[in-house]
Amino acid sequence: MAKSDTFKIKKVQKLSAETQTADALRDGIASGEIPPGTRLTEIRMAEQMGVSRATIRTAFHQLVQEGLIDQIPYTGWAVISLSAHDSWELYTLRSSLEALGSKLVAAKMADTNQSAALKSKLDAVFDALKEACLSGNRKKIADADFALHRAIIDLSGHRRLAEQYSRVEQQIRLYIASSDSLVAEPEIIIEQHRPIIEALQAGDVARSVSAAMEHNEQEGAKLEQHLRRLERGS
Repeated sequence: MAKSDTFKIKKVQKLSAETQTADALRDGIASGEIPPGTRLTEIRMAEQMGVSRATIRTAFHQLVQEGLIDQIPYTGWAVISLSAHDSWELYTLRSSLEALGSKLVAAKMADTNQSAALKSKLDAVFDALKEACLSGNRKKIADADFALHRAIIDLSGHRRLAEQYSRVEQQIRLYIASSDSLVAEPEIIIEQHRPIIEALQAGDVARSVSAAMEHNEQEGAKLEQHLRRLERGS
C-alpha cells in the first residue's frame, strides 16, 4: 500500500503585521535611515507603512522594550537620542557579555566532539568578514562584523546570554550608524578580530576573554570620545 504524503507537522505561519512593522522600523533605526532623536507619530508612520495605527503602536511598544524608542508622556514617540554616557554603559555591558560568551566557547574547544564544528563555524564567520572587507561596502562590513560577534554568543549555547545580547546589539548598531568615521579601515577591522578568533580556536579561555574585552574597550572608548565631542559642539 502506498504511503500517505500527509504528515503531522505544523503549518508554516506568516509573520504578523506587527512583527513585520517592528522589523522594518528596527532596520531603519539601526541603519541610521531613521536618525536618533527623530519624533515618530502613529498617524504618519501608519500611512507611510500601510498599516493601522494599532499595528504601529504595538511595534512601537516592542521597540521601547528593546531600547530603541522612547515613549514620551502625553507627546508621542521618538528614536532614542545618543549620549556619551549611554555609549559607555552599552560597551561595558557588551564587553562583559562577550567575555562570558568567549569563555564558554573557548572552554568547549576542550571537547573533541565539538571542537572541529566550532572551529569550522568560527572560520566561516571570519572568512565572511574578510570577504566583506575586500568588497569595501560599508554596510556589508558592518553586517559581517556584527554577525561574527553574534556567532560567538550563539555558539556559547547560553540562551539567556543570547537574549540579553540581542538588546545591546541593536542599540550599538544605532550608535555605529550615527557616524561613518567610527568604522575603521577594512584591513584594520580584519586584524582587530583575528586575535579573538585565534584565541577561541586555540581553546585558550584567558586569552579569549582578554581579547573580547580589549576589543570592546577600544571600540567603546572611540565611540564615547566621538559623542563627547558632539556634546561639546566641537
